[in-house]
Amino acid sequence: MPEHTLDAEVVIVGAGIGGAALGATLARAGTSVLILEKTTEHRDRVRGEWLAPWGVAETKRLGIYDLLRAGGGHHPTRHVEYDELLDPETARANAFDLGAMLPDIPGPLCLGHPTMCNLLDEAATHAGATLLRGVENVQVTSGTPPRVEFRHDGAEHALKPRLVVGADGRSSVVRKQVGIIEHQDPTHHFMAGLLVDGIEGWPEDVQTVGTEGDVNFLVFPQGSGRARLYLCFSRDQASRVAGPEGPANFLKAFRLRSVPESEAIAAGRPAGPCAAFPNRDTWTDVPVVPGVVLIADAAGHNDPLIGQGLSIALRDVRLVRDLLLAEQDWRPETFTPYVEERAERMRRLRYSSRLLSILECEFGPEAAQRRARAVARMVEDPVFASAKMAAFVGPEVPPAEGFTETARERLLAP
Repeated sequence: MPEHTLDAEVVIVGAGIGGAALGATLARAGTSVLILEKTTEHRDRVRGEWLAPWGVAETKRLGIYDLLRAGGGHHPTRHVEYDELLDPETARANAFDLGAMLPDIPGPLCLGHPTMCNLLDEAATHAGATLLRGVENVQVTSGTPPRVEFRHDGAEHALKPRLVVGADGRSSVVRKQVGIIEHQDPTHHFMAGLLVDGIEGWPEDVQTVGTEGDVNFLVFPQGSGRARLYLCFSRDQASRVAGPEGPANFLKAFRLRSVPESEAIAAGRPAGPCAAFPNRDTWTDVPVVPGVVLIADAAGHNDPLIGQGLSIALRDVRLVRDLLLAEQDWRPETFTPYVEERAERMRRLRYSSRLLSILECEFGPEAAQRRARAVARMVEDPVFASAKMAAFVGPEVPPAEGFTETARERLLAP
């Protein structure tokens, strides 16, 4: 290990989107950074490839937008919501202009997860951070200073940096080792993903979401005939896309009467693994202890139904970076603004995902009629649209009254 890494001010555990982005932006500002990653290469994780417009704004604040765009980032410009009760032409006529949601943001950004991770890892090392891959047996002890022990290339190492950042994902080892409790609500539904190639018949400027029959479907084009697809279905169908026939069964579900170009999707070629996950929210009350801060999924994740994971991670990165660069004393109290902002942000997104899981991932005639009533009410009163708009413009933008139990009850009322 190069000698300078032994004196790293910040040790980041996890070289995914959050860890690599934080490492890159801190190193650029002159902070010595060591990033520890257990894997030897980034692989398709069947999620984490759509950045909401508010997340794209975070990439610009962090100075990584141009990097992701040059690395293949693709901007859909229209959002079409199809539905089994809606004529396709009406759905198209009601399309959202994704480039009009936030100033100077051309819309969401789609890019493969491994590609994004690799780009940010390279940016971090180019800025001066040290990245170690294939790291084993990471042990983090909170304190002032904290202690980090790990094995790499057969050698044991022990460091006492000023700060450890846990960016090691949903099943964070750092979170467990320092005693931060994760809460979770019940599984809402299951969500499966698949990367497909050869869908040139699908318009590359259109992302879509909709419900038909017993599935909620999502299409996020990445350009050059490639798209990330998702299906959401009820908990009793957990094995729907499992086994050798899983990809074929997945694509078969995209033969949709409500979506004119869906046959182009169904005829696509699998370009990655097909996997399903239980969808639910998790959260931590205070993702900070002496000497340790959690970010991104390690600090709690939103139900992937509304695709906020990357945007959440990059907001976390910006807030933590700014506090570290502004303050000399990195006590737990230093991170109070981050803790408070994240708590309300995640509360609102949790509200949004729970509400939209009812509207979009419950099936049958009664659910369809409830969805139709809710859509009409959102058009009549923008407050009712807060839960949906938060996923595009950011949870802090819609009015607070749009995230209350009263608004939920009125929206779902018969």
